[in-house]
Amino acid sequence: MAEKRNIRRYPKRLQLRFGQDGPLHLAFTGDISATGLFVKTTRTYPPRTSLDIELITRDNIIINIKGVVMWAKTTPMSLSHVAKAGMGIKIARILAGEEVYKTLLD
Repeated sequence: MAEKRNIRRYPKRLQLRFGQDGPLHLAFTGDISATGLFVKTTRTYPPRTSLDIELITRDNIIINIKGVVMWAKTTPMSLSHVAKAGMGIKIARILAGEEVYKTLLD
């Protein structure tokens, strides 16, 4: 199956917190791009859900993002280490840390 995306994705494992009513759940990124990110998690939300995301850089700088779930894939917790589970998030707005986020895209 051909790749549909034309935006370059960068494999990055960064800690983040996310949630619908504030960043409550802990997870990690699988990759990031200029327009979105993949959140590796077994705690998913349905497509079109708006999420608050706090992305934490290796220098402990917090990037605040408002994102929208584009797709979600769930797997049983026992298979999460072998099956890709998580959500594709489209960035709606970067509320704080936009310049720092841009430096991660290399």
